[in-house]
Amino acid sequence: MEIPFNITQLMVMTVICGISAQVLAAYLKVPAIVFLLLFGILAGPDCLGVLHPNLLGSGLEVMVSLCVALILFEGGLNLELRDLGKLSGSIRNLVTVGTLITLIGGGMAAHWLGEFPWPIAFLYASLVVVTGPTVIGPLLKQVSVDKQVAALLEAEGVLIDPVGAILAVLVLNIILNGNADLLVLFRDLIVRLFVGAVIGVAGGWLLGFILKRSQFLSEDLKNLVVLASLWGFFGLAEEIRSESGLMATVLSGIVLRAAAVPEERLLRRFKGQLTVLAISMLFVLLAADLSLASVVALGWGSLFTVLALMWVVRPINVWLCTWNSGLNWRQKLFVSWVAPRGIVSASIASLFAILLTQRGINGGDSIKALVFLTIIMTVFVQGLTAGAIAQLLGITSKSATGAAIVGSNPLSRLIARLFQERGESVAIIDTDPEACAQAEREGLRVFLSSALDHSVLEEAGLDSMGTFLAMTNNGEVNLVLAQRAAEEFAPPRVLAIFPKDPQANTPANQTKINQAFVSDLSLKDWNEYLSDGEVKLGETELKSEGLQFQIAHLQALVQAGELAPLLLERQGYLQVVPAAQIWQAGDRIIYLLYDPTPKLLKRLSGSSQSRLTLEKHQVVEEVPIPPRVLEQVLEEKSVIAKEEEILQPPVSR
Repeated sequence: MEIPFNITQLMVMTVICGISAQVLAAYLKVPAIVFLLLFGILAGPDCLGVLHPNLLGSGLEVMVSLCVALILFEGGLNLELRDLGKLSGSIRNLVTVGTLITLIGGGMAAHWLGEFPWPIAFLYASLVVVTGPTVIGPLLKQVSVDKQVAALLEAEGVLIDPVGAILAVLVLNIILNGNADLLVLFRDLIVRLFVGAVIGVAGGWLLGFILKRSQFLSEDLKNLVVLASLWGFFGLAEEIRSESGLMATVLSGIVLRAAAVPEERLLRRFKGQLTVLAISMLFVLLAADLSLASVVALGWGSLFTVLALMWVVRPINVWLCTWNSGLNWRQKLFVSWVAPRGIVSASIASLFAILLTQRGINGGDSIKALVFLTIIMTVFVQGLTAGAIAQLLGITSKSATGAAIVGSNPLSRLIARLFQERGESVAIIDTDPEACAQAEREGLRVFLSSALDHSVLEEAGLDSMGTFLAMTNNGEVNLVLAQRAAEEFAPPRVLAIFPKDPQANTPANQTKINQAFVSDLSLKDWNEYLSDGEVKLGETELKSEGLQFQIAHLQALVQAGELAPLLLERQGYLQVVPAAQIWQAGDRIIYLLYDPTPKLLKRLSGSSQSRLTLEKHQVVEEVPIPPRVLEQVLEEKSVIAKEEEILQPPVSR
């Protein structure tokens, strides 16, 4: 019973280490793979000796195969095909031409810099052509980049894994059998991809058909049916042609997503949780199985090999494959920088090391060590710096511009015009024909439809916009619309007008939906003010000197119902003001000021205007800010008073 008990302890400690790494990474907001690798190495035989993956024997290979199949299925299930339209050519190039560039460039670097024999050098290069959703997905959750870049990286990671795995097997066969006929190798590659594609497409369609018509199955049971099916597709493809199972799982996930089954959201959530568990266990086990001595023995040449792969081969690959993609140089530079290797590289390298050793071919342990060195360096260097690089290049999702506004009323049309005057794309969505006609007369892009229609939001361009704002007259409807937009499109800023406390325990807080403008805005009143011409449109800029006085003055006007902050310009970006906004020096605030001047006097004075213009209003600008000298004197007096209070001797009685 000792060995089974040791294996039980191994699995328990693996899960504890993996989930602890995930929790720590979530707390520190860094890619989880950083701590998964670190915890695995520390818990392995070379350090603390808590984990001994060799106890699993061939069971480790079985775990790796099934978990990688699950991970790639989940990647295909989450792949947004509608985001890939403009990038389809670049993705095709990265998966085909890019694979060849990495194979040749990586092989040359490993031979000339790492001093590996040509066969072993190209075997290494074939193992690192993949990036993988196991690293890219969690990384993009931590680093929010614009939609095009995220879609390109995710699609590359999902689709290149099966291609890279098959390529690595073909290169290994050349080394083991000495068969270097390129025509035969190309034929084997196509056959494996074809077998996997046929089984994946047919299996995904059949699974979607069953899920749509099996009303007698509970939601939990349907999730398990999908799990059993994807492993069934994987096993069938592997039985027909080895190494074709990964392609089958990827395509079955993509086809099932396209089938739009009713339980798709619950299914993705369940598979996402399983994927997190699988990634946590695999990375910890494979990292624990790594010999640190073999990594150190590689020498400086191997370090330069990895650097050449990261900083020479990858940029050449990306710039050639995205030549006519429409991506700007900042986006291409970020894609060139981010290419961390993941679980597929690690698992196949571990398997190949065993096979080479069994055949008496030197280099198996060195290949495994070099692949793990590549994983460690790409994950730590690229993963930890991706956020800073994205901000430096200005391609974070927070920098996305434009707004989709639901509800055509005077206030929403004013906000839309302000965005449009900045040259940003704006769309208004409403079901009222008369309100839509009014928006069209004001030169705005309008969609006469329900905002619950996914295709309308897609046509409006929400997938590339920075803001979604729901401001109909019904607060509950606004919350539902914002919830749907956040789940299906995940724009950087989702806001809605709804009553009462923005910090209340509502579903909005769970999906990061912000309350727009102020916590208790009366949309009806401000629309009436706008219609009656009882408002002024103004702007003000917060200064570092007397900032707190300015903020207090603005808050007093807001609480009195005399001012409604609409838009905020910070660091060159215009965005809708959320109710819980924290103001900073340098913020430019665009607001509406209630001006209850009698209408008759306005007409007589000729001050009535059909179109509001931005002005600076004395009511807002004249803030009673004490001079700096007076502030210092007051501060010194308060300090002296406190000191006298402390030092004052007790009064005798």
